[in-house]
Amino acid sequence: MFNRSLAAAIAAVALMVPVRGASAGDDATRLRVFLTDGTSLVSYGEPARVGDRVIFSIPTATTPNPPLRLVDLPAARVDWDRTNRYAASARASHYVETQAEADYLALSNDIVQALNDVALATEPAQRLAIVERARRTLADWPSNHYNYRQAEVRQMVSMLDDAISDLRAATGPGRFDLSLAAFLDPPSIPEPLLPPPTVKESIEQMLTAARIVETPAERESLLVIAIAAIDRDRDALPADWASGTRAEAEASLHTESRLDRAYQSLTARTMATANYRARVVDVRGLERLLRSIPQRDAALGAKRPEAVISLVEAVQAKLDLARQVQLARDRWALRAPEYRQYRVAIRTPLDLFSRLTPSLEDIKALSGSSPGALTATQRAVSRIVKLASAVTPPEDLAASHALLISAVQMAGTAVQIRREAALAGDMTRAWNASSAAAGALMLGAKARADIQAIMRPPQVK
Repeated sequence: MFNRSLAAAIAAVALMVPVRGASAGDDATRLRVFLTDGTSLVSYGEPARVGDRVIFSIPTATTPNPPLRLVDLPAARVDWDRTNRYAASARASHYVETQAEADYLALSNDIVQALNDVALATEPAQRLAIVERARRTLADWPSNHYNYRQAEVRQMVSMLDDAISDLRAATGPGRFDLSLAAFLDPPSIPEPLLPPPTVKESIEQMLTAARIVETPAERESLLVIAIAAIDRDRDALPADWASGTRAEAEASLHTESRLDRAYQSLTARTMATANYRARVVDVRGLERLLRSIPQRDAALGAKRPEAVISLVEAVQAKLDLARQVQLARDRWALRAPEYRQYRVAIRTPLDLFSRLTPSLEDIKALSGSSPGALTATQRAVSRIVKLASAVTPPEDLAASHALLISAVQMAGTAVQIRREAALAGDMTRAWNASSAAAGALMLGAKARADIQAIMRPPQVK
């Protein structure tokens, strides 16, 4: 039988169902980023915390869909406790204005449907299970929906509790385990919501942001936007305030431009000097130049830390390169006697190999090689191999020396294959000889270039 408590619950829930949901807006939640000095900046949507930075969009007008400007601040400048409390309040308010009524309508309809299902159930245990599920849904709903309509939900839960007690009694002895969840108000520290900024307050916020951002480009951009906003909305602003504030913003913008030019000049002069001293490997001069940068920065008021950091890094890179080149020169100077001995010993093999170039070019081009030319080339190859093999190169020239011997041996192979091709009239073998000659010329050129590069004093690249 359908008990009176359950009938009352159905009637009460039906009366609490809203006729229609509230209209939902599509505007983004306007949050606030509170600074440690007590001021705040509007954030259009959620601010993003990335490492030690916080990035958010500040509206640059008071229109419904305003243009936005990204602001990047140090996270240490933000009062995070107050910012987070305000965000919670703003989200709850935005939810109530946009989605809450529709969600509450859906909840109410689900509960009404559940209680109607109870009316159709024939078994007491089945009716009890349906009501208990509905009760759990109601009990959990407020905490997941910013406690919207918490009083009405509590009233419905109380009615369902009475119905559950009656249904449990109807199921017979031993069914009186009333494990019903109680409502607990979540602890919170409310942060009062602030009204949307006026035109004047919006401009003041951009000027506040311009004072605390760290990059000159951001600062100048915000100043330009603030000046444009004053010009655009002058009729809505106090005349004296607009004139004075615009003059201050323009003065700040001119100061920023002057500083930009001064630091650009500092960078250009310093890098020109650094490039010259690096070319002449003037380590001491580069060290003095590096030490002078903080002094020159201080003379300009230390207003561009990022530019100075980049400049210091660039000069330091030049100094590191100069030190590396100087170390290589010192090493080269210690080994210079070995290089001189090697240069004398390898001169004849290199000269002889250079004289083979015409014969090897003929073999490569298949343009004809006389028996006398082949014989002379073969003899020269044997002599070069003998002379080069008798030379002991310095350690760092061993690879280049071995490459030279390989080139000479490949030249000998080209001569031999060309002779065989001519005797047999075999064009395939002639092309093989051409490939060997091309390889010999290429390896020989590389070996000569490598030897000459190593034996030259190191230079700045």
